[in-house]
Amino acid sequence: MILFLASRPVVPRPSRPSRPGTTPPRHRSPLTPYRRLFTAPGALAFTLAASVGRLPGSMLGVSTVLMIATVRDSYALAGAVSATGVAATAIAGPLLGRLVDRYGQARVAVPAVLVFVAGAIAMVLCVHLGAPAWTLFCCAVGSSGVPSLGSMTRARWAALHRDDPAARHTAASFEQVVDEVCFMAGPALAMVLCTAVHPEAGLVTAAVLLLIGTLLFAAQRRTEPPPDPRPARGRVLLTPGLRVVLMTFLATGAVFGSMEVATVAAVGSYGGSTASSAVLALQAAGSCAAGLAFGALPPRGTAGGRLVAGVAAMALAVLPLLTAHSLAALAPLLFLAGMATAPTMITGMTLVHRLVPAARLNEGMTTVYTGLLIGISTGAAAGGWTVDHLGSTSAYLTPATAAALAFAIAWAGRGRLRPRPGARSERAVTTRRPPPGRARAGTAGGQGVPRGGSGRCRRSRRRGSPGRPGRGCGRGPGHRPGRSRWPGWASGAGCGRVR
Repeated sequence: MILFLASRPVVPRPSRPSRPGTTPPRHRSPLTPYRRLFTAPGALAFTLAASVGRLPGSMLGVSTVLMIATVRDSYALAGAVSATGVAATAIAGPLLGRLVDRYGQARVAVPAVLVFVAGAIAMVLCVHLGAPAWTLFCCAVGSSGVPSLGSMTRARWAALHRDDPAARHTAASFEQVVDEVCFMAGPALAMVLCTAVHPEAGLVTAAVLLLIGTLLFAAQRRTEPPPDPRPARGRVLLTPGLRVVLMTFLATGAVFGSMEVATVAAVGSYGGSTASSAVLALQAAGSCAAGLAFGALPPRGTAGGRLVAGVAAMALAVLPLLTAHSLAALAPLLFLAGMATAPTMITGMTLVHRLVPAARLNEGMTTVYTGLLIGISTGAAAGGWTVDHLGSTSAYLTPATAAALAFAIAWAGRGRLRPRPGARSERAVTTRRPPPGRARAGTAGGQGVPRGGSGRCRRSRRRGSPGRPGRGCGRGPGHRPGRSRWPGWASGAGCGRVR
């Protein structure tokens, strides 16, 4: 985000004189792009419904650990059970995403959330009744039924604004801000419920909210993207660019997980352990502010370049944390470090949308988020080891190392972060003028594929002639004919997009 803003010109452009009788243009509010998002029918309804079900996602880990640690008096057992639930979610997440792409969101999300609720109820009963420890691990497998409402919401935005890259960019920014708000509010709510109400209250509340939110979200059928009933071929991990994004998110998740452990340890060493939650909230607040600003500004450059710039900003923003020796110095540095989070995550999800076919979008997003989840767990473990062996003064070495690794991965794979063939460009398709001396398609000298022609593709691969339209690219019968923007050109300038 810092590098993105720095690349913008600081000298205002000279304003053009207004014509007589015309009113000067009004300055657009920064919130105008976000207001425009919710003018689509049903957008506000599925956003509110998904928000109810997305909050419990950040409550589950804290609720499980506090419940088992309080009742069984064993943090080791609590951590092991929580890790089992994370592993089950990591394995089942991409599989659920593939089923969503094939059968639809409602048909998969509702049975999946019922599996999770059954596992949560069984765990609460086992903890309350004093069942053997192995039963808790069996119940933790029920976490595999947690539906990825965040991925499904992003898929709906992509379907609603299929032909509007600017709106998709704003929607991705808004979704990242919602994630940050949930990760700020969820753990705090779980801690209050488990400590002030009842040890089992946190997990029970999370299960109820997730069930209600998923049912409300599934009821919004008019905005649900149509499924692709054809069986998916291959694996999304075979896409080279997606593997780069996945590995980058894996290292980025390690930054997040180790940063949380390092911050708790550092704040405790300063004598302000009770302020750990507030200091961590500053990092999320910085990410929210940067995400809102990033979504209000038009994207510059390529998505691959923005991802490399965002990861580089993240790596640079972590370094000053190594020099903090007081709570007053740590708090603003964490706010600045958080400002690089949202733009990086937004750009990563934009790349997933461009690299993965539309029929595999949910699977691609859940795969990337699974990598992020594994990275968070790994980073938390590595951060804890660093604090135990090197002390709290060196706690931020782990996030700094993980951020450098994320930058190295993104930089090394930047050449593969190109859109797949046939994907929509980041910029709207503009009408270009034909070369001088050539007539447009459909005119007397038109040589391209005319409107309603017999070609099988959107692009002309061979020059046409007055009596023979340009040949299609041979990519199969699923491609429709269209009109050439100008005749007689090779594959780079066929008929353009067909709506």
